[in-house]
Amino acid sequence: MTLVSALTIDPELFADELPFIMGCLRQVLQESGEPELARVLPWLGEEALNAAPNVPTARIAQAFSISFQLLSIVEQHAAVQYRRTLETRNDLAAVPALWGDTLRWLHVQGIDAATIATALPRIRVEAVVTAHPTEAKRATVLEHHRALYLLLIKRADPHWTPYEQEAIRDEILSLLTTLWRTGEIFLEKPDVASERRNIIHYLRTVFPQVLPTIDRRLHQAWAATGFDPALLANVDQLPRLQFGSWVGGDRDGHPLVTAEVTRETLAELRLQALGLIQEQLQTLARDLSLSDQLQTPPSSFAERITSVATDLGAPGSAALGRNPNEPWRQWVNLMLARLPMAPTTTAPYYQRATELAEDLRLLAQALDAVGAWRLRAQAVTRIIRSLQTFGFHLAALDIRQNSGFHDLALGQLLSAAGFTEHDVSNWDVARRMALLEHELTSPRPFTHPEAKVGPQATAVLSCYQTIVAELRAHGPAGIGALIVSMTRSAADLLTVYLFAREVGMLVETATGMACPLPVVPLFETIDDLEQSPAILATFLDHPLTQRSLEEQRRLEGRDELVQQVMIGYSDSNKDGGLVASLWTLYRAQVALTAVGKARGVRVRFFHGRGGTISRGAGPTHRFLKSLPVGSLGGDLRLTEQGETIAQKYANQATASYNLELLLAGVVRATLAEQIGPSHRHALEPTMDQLAAWSREVYSDLLATEGFVTFFRQATPVDALEESRIGSRPSRRTGRPTLTDLRAIPWVFSWSQARIVLPGWYGVGSALSRLQQHDPTAFATLQQQLINWAPLHYILSNAATSIAMADPEVMIWYTDLVENPTLRDTMTQRILMEYETTYRMLELLYGGPLAERRPNIHAMMQLRNPALRMLHHQQVSLLRRWRKRKADSGGGVELLPEILLTINAIAGGLGSTG
Repeated sequence: MTLVSALTIDPELFADELPFIMGCLRQVLQESGEPELARVLPWLGEEALNAAPNVPTARIAQAFSISFQLLSIVEQHAAVQYRRTLETRNDLAAVPALWGDTLRWLHVQGIDAATIATALPRIRVEAVVTAHPTEAKRATVLEHHRALYLLLIKRADPHWTPYEQEAIRDEILSLLTTLWRTGEIFLEKPDVASERRNIIHYLRTVFPQVLPTIDRRLHQAWAATGFDPALLANVDQLPRLQFGSWVGGDRDGHPLVTAEVTRETLAELRLQALGLIQEQLQTLARDLSLSDQLQTPPSSFAERITSVATDLGAPGSAALGRNPNEPWRQWVNLMLARLPMAPTTTAPYYQRATELAEDLRLLAQALDAVGAWRLRAQAVTRIIRSLQTFGFHLAALDIRQNSGFHDLALGQLLSAAGFTEHDVSNWDVARRMALLEHELTSPRPFTHPEAKVGPQATAVLSCYQTIVAELRAHGPAGIGALIVSMTRSAADLLTVYLFAREVGMLVETATGMACPLPVVPLFETIDDLEQSPAILATFLDHPLTQRSLEEQRRLEGRDELVQQVMIGYSDSNKDGGLVASLWTLYRAQVALTAVGKARGVRVRFFHGRGGTISRGAGPTHRFLKSLPVGSLGGDLRLTEQGETIAQKYANQATASYNLELLLAGVVRATLAEQIGPSHRHALEPTMDQLAAWSREVYSDLLATEGFVTFFRQATPVDALEESRIGSRPSRRTGRPTLTDLRAIPWVFSWSQARIVLPGWYGVGSALSRLQQHDPTAFATLQQQLINWAPLHYILSNAATSIAMADPEVMIWYTDLVENPTLRDTMTQRILMEYETTYRMLELLYGGPLAERRPNIHAMMQLRNPALRMLHHQQVSLLRRWRKRKADSGGGVELLPEILLTINAIAGGLGSTG
């Protein structure tokens, strides 16, 4: 979730804008014939939240949902203004964790400008956007929210006349009227195409506009720190920012993602990338009106223009004819003519983005040659930078599938090939490895292209055939990785090579066959994370993997071998609770890094973080500082999921801030490894013990007889399973078990009931046990809470989760449990652990959490009155809906109202799953 600090917003702006925008909403409701609803809106100075007897629940839920979104918009605007004021009054180093603060900190630590400049081009951050967690808002509603933000910025300009301010207010009223009359929940399950359109909005519209701002702030902070600007004069000396996507490629338990959907997604991403470049070049052509009558272009540049125009024929002649005597503009026209806008184009059209980048560099040199370096820096460099980020593919599309699905597919291939024993799902690892070792020495496929195979095999092979077509047509830039979720053994990874062999994806090298795309394990459960070093070692030791890593190094032009490993925060938390999850992830990264280093391979971690604390979220700078020494290596890949994308990137100012946090944070963490201690921290054994104890308490609760019944009745998980707020099913295979339930609805449902159990349960008991058994270690924990980043990250996340829980509201939901004995026993158990956790965290923080961590508590205090009204209504609706379902199988008419309350509460908490 995104937590907007109450202490890091502009108080005057906030105090002005919130009552203004809520007053506008009140007027809209009054004009729409909703006077009673208008009267109970929050944050207007009235204590009437519990006095709406004649207002339908659905109307209250929608009004409050809009209200929470308006609050979030105002907070974002006030936070942006606060940061601007800080930098105006002080300097670029005034806002923590951004470029200015990072460069100054590195300078103080004794790291000189040359060392930093050498490191910057090796820094790479890749944000992978995905609709995997349910996005609770329709795309059209998100557009309205973006428009409102821009209107608030417009209104804040002090130069408007009163009449112009009145016109702006009328625009806001009109937009709020549209928002009020637009339904917020999906009436039908959204398809992948609608999720893809939403993701492309950010990739095509927001991020390209933000990239120059981040670069400009780096240059300004660099100069302000006293560093030589010449060290960053070349665009190739800047850190890399890139994007990936799962929408249209992630098929783990997602039947709607077919080979055709993946093909359409790759084509759409490429089309949008080319459209972006075309727009940028057209703007450049308009700007570069330099005449050769006033300056003489370099002769080599003029000769190149003539040569390319001749090769292009008629389009080349047209490009020259449009702008006679303006060779720099003519060169841009030629680049536009060479863009491969059609699906199949050949030379002299550009085949790769790197070819266009070289022509842009030639243009930059020609501008420098006549002294027009400002035009080069302001215009040409930006497009080169954009190409480095977006290429001809916009974002690299990952292909993800579950290991169990692959087992079924492999079994069907064996059956089609005539193997008498082919039930791979029931084979042990040794037997599967024996098959793989034998088969991977042969280049021949199992079947011929026309052979009939089973549904899982058909799905996998058709997907891989789509990938092969993309590789042959456009190269590997548009494909991210082949990710195997729920990786249990090296056999799960080596199986991917068999699928690649089957469709002709493997390539012949001097030493044998190799895979041009990275095969990536996803370690999700705690048990799999603990086994991950041995699994990775076996995989890296395989000759085919070694050849593949070398081939991938060659294709990417790198000077080192790199193996990507994805680690999952969601399922490990669902599996063992917060402390066990985060500490096991920490330990796994240390061990996996060592496995790679021993084999001359750098492990590139892909962090599968979700939108909530229980799924890996948390402050970006704390997350980066908490990573184990040596595990980052200047290369960060992480997911940006669900509602987090809208919260962090909906507007350019917020998007710029969050991306700068990532880039600056990776630079700081990477260079800090040079000066920080490389030895183990003294508290690591203590953390091992805390993780084990907290997992024991957490797992014991989940294993208690009747727990699943309690969970299903004390949370709205059954209503979430009926929701229309995401294209992916809530269960991987459809089985009604806790294991099969995805981490997203697991976390979402606990949050809706304000129990937030995955984010704190077990923490208090573990800390209490440590205090009793080893008071010295507990005292050290208190002393090191802020100083040791991994400890601070884990326990501050637990403190955030406990602040979001509400014991009074918890009881409203647990009262829904039908069995009184089960209800009372489980409720008492959870409340006791809540009290223990709260008490132990206050001991560690040395005072009341509301005082030690005022930001999150102020945020919740502001929202709680309105949230409680919604919780009360949701509990009432759930009771009625479940009774009607049990009595007559009815209650369908109540479901939209329940979903509206779910949507509204998610908006208030800033979190779904």
